Amino acid sequence: MTSTSIDLFCSGGLWPSIDRNPEKTCALPPGSGSILPVVLSGNEETALRLGAALLVGTVLGLNRELHGKPAGLRTHALVSLGAAIATIVVLRSPDGSFATDQNAIGRVVQGILTGVGFLGAGVILHDPAGHISGLTTAATIWICAVLGLVCGLGYWVVLGTAVGLIVIALIFGRPLERLAERLFKRHSSSPPDHSV
Repeated sequence: MTSTSIDLFCSGGLWPSIDRNPEKTCALPPGSGSILPVVLSGNEETALRLGAALLVGTVLGLNRELHGKPAGLRTHALVSLGAAIATIVVLRSPDGSFATDQNAIGRVVQGILTGVGFLGAGVILHDPAGHISGLTTAATIWICAVLGLVCGLGYWVVLGTAVGLIVIALIFGRPLERLAERLFKRHSSSPPDHSV
């Protein structure tokens, strides 16, 4: 079985480098603030990727759960984990090593995002008065699938950056919307103006 090395803060950041040589060292000189690479076996890296996907989906689902939305913690966690599993299944060759067939990965990404789009559409509600609800929950379901793909591919910098930005949007989005409504004197209880 081959090993995969993950260069932490070396050679361009937290990007995984799939390498058949587990003795690979950091390209930066010692004492330059670099951290030595962590060497994981194929199964350990798979567990790390799946665990990260489950954790990310759980965190985003908890936000929706705390806001009383129908698609909550379990739904988001399972969407993220499912996307990661599908990605890893395509990446792993039968001998346990990671292989990269860009066409196969592209097809998996397309299939997951299309399928999850239907799941997200199921939480969007439109009432006769013109009010639409569930858009943020649908968006978080979709982004959980994307984050699951990112975990499955092992792009840790993209994952960390995206999760940070998503959390900021979910925490500060509602207060910013209310501030904008007050500033522009739009009442959130009135249906949207379709004449514009």
